[in-house]
Order: sequence, then C-alpha cells, then structure tokens
Amino acid sequence: MCEVTIIIPNYKGKEHLFPCVKSLYEQDRTEKKILIIDNASEDGSIEQVKELYPEIECVMLDKNYGFCRAVNIGIEKSDTPYVILLNNDTVIRKNYVRYLLETIKAEPNTFSIEPKMIQYHDSSRIDSAGTYYNALGWAFAYGKDKKVENYQHARKIFAACAGAAIYRREVFEKIGMFDEKHFAYLEDVDVGYRARIAGYDNRYEPKAEVIHVGSAASGARYNEFKIRLSSRNNVYLLYKNMPLGQKILNSPLLFAGFLIKYIFFQRKGYGKLYLDGLKEGWHMGEKKDKVEYKNSNLKNYIKIQIELWCNIFKRLM
Repeated sequence: MCEVTIIIPNYKGKEHLFPCVKSLYEQDRTEKKILIIDNASEDGSIEQVKELYPEIECVMLDKNYGFCRAVNIGIEKSDTPYVILLNNDTVIRKNYVRYLLETIKAEPNTFSIEPKMIQYHDSSRIDSAGTYYNALGWAFAYGKDKKVENYQHARKIFAACAGAAIYRREVFEKIGMFDEKHFAYLEDVDVGYRARIAGYDNRYEPKAEVIHVGSAASGARYNEFKIRLSSRNNVYLLYKNMPLGQKILNSPLLFAGFLIKYIFFQRKGYGKLYLDGLKEGWHMGEKKDKVEYKNSNLKNYIKIQIELWCNIFKRLM
C-alpha cells in the first residue's frame, strides 16, 4: 500500500526538475506517488520529465499562482495519509523518503518533519537543520552555513521547511491548508505555528538528507521579490497567530527585531523596500484570517511563548 505522495511545485525549473525526479527513483525504493504541479513554466521542464517518466502525474496551471496554491492543489489531489513537499531545486540522498516516513509513523502527535538540508554548492555545509521563529519576529534556518557533522541529532523544532518536509495529511483538515495569501515565504512557519497552537509537534530528522540549491526560482538570497514578500508575510503571520495579549507582551522585542532588520536591509540598499513590505503586511490581514483563540489551547500558547524567547538565544548562537 502506498502511504506517501511527493508533491513537487514547479516554476521554470528546467535546470533542476529532472535531477530532482531522477534522484527520487534512484535513491529511494519506498513505494510512493509523485505529483508535479506546474505554475505555467513554459520552459520545457515538464515535457522533459514526462518523456522519461510518463507515469508521473502532472497538473498544468494556467499561470504562476505561487508555492502555496500549487502545494494546496497537490495536497487536495493526494489520497495518501502522508505528503512530502519537495522543491524542484533539490536532490534527495539515499532512503530520504523511508526515513521521513518511518519517523512520522512512529510519532503520532507529529505534524511535520524537516530533513537535514545540505547546501548544493558546498555539501559540507548546512542549508537548514530545523526552522525556527523567535520573539524578535525572526524566522531562521538553524545551522545555516555551519558544518554538517554538528547536526546529527533528531529533535523537536518550531516548524518544518516546506522545501523538503513530510506532513501528516489529516492535520490539514483540522488547522487549514497553506495560506495562499502568502504566495511564497514564511507559509511553512505559519502552518507549523498553527499546528503548534493546536498541540502538534514538528521535528527534525537528520537521517533523511536532501541537497538544496536554494532561491532557484526567485534568484539570490537577498532580492527585491523575496525581501518584500518576507517582510509583508512576517507581519501577517504575527497578526494571524498571536492573540492580542501575546502581541502586547512581545511588542518591545518585535519592535527591536523589525528595527534591526530595517537597519540591515538599509545598509544593503533595500531599506525602503523592507518598510513597504511591512506596510503591506499591516493591511493584509482580515478578521477571518486569525487563528481562533481557545482556552483549551492556553498551555500550547505558553509553551510557544517560552520557545519564542529561547529561540532568540538559539539564533544569536
């Protein structure tokens, strides 16, 4: 019985998509379905894959709807208890699917699991060893640019990077799908945050490994598209997930965090763009977008708040 569907959102991925799909066949023998959702690429990337792997199902969208809409379509089309979301600029290592599947099946309260993500251009360095969020309003990839051998222990994390994570499909029915207002960036922190509020865990599993190019669709690590969307989405994420009391409690740290980020981007020539993104995010949220506060989740909010404080030091380290 097939238990997992691998969903690959694709946008102009001709250089990367074929090696990604090839690695899924060559590096892991786990029974799996592969579903590609194409955001109107028109670069021949889908044709190349379909020619060599005709059994793969491909959904062709009429325009670029972004990461969130693409993966939501894939999740809704899937009929397996677990789904893996895999960026087209990744190459998996041996038994990646098997390790993720074994771990999530053994942890019934786990919503998502992030593998060890390794940099494409330097395989001795970490791309991400867990996704975290802190009370400064900063999301960050733990271990970024550090040595791979220092991140060999499984642990709980704040959220999983949706570029290569496995998810328990039934939980989406309880907390909602990826928020398509995000389009791209921080959507994985948002859905992981919602799962945490509902009492689920997210984990890091180092036995599962994936090579990740990073920013293949949007360009360099810092670019106008990414800075605007990330700053906008960060404000929206806070609006959605933090109750008013928690926002007030964190307001001094959040102000400091946004100010530091502004100074950082101002020095890189993107200060105005960053502020424009914050302003856009301020007007982005609607009441219907907010996670409904429930007293039954109070202990989860307390655990999250303690973690938000602790993650400041984790980031500084």
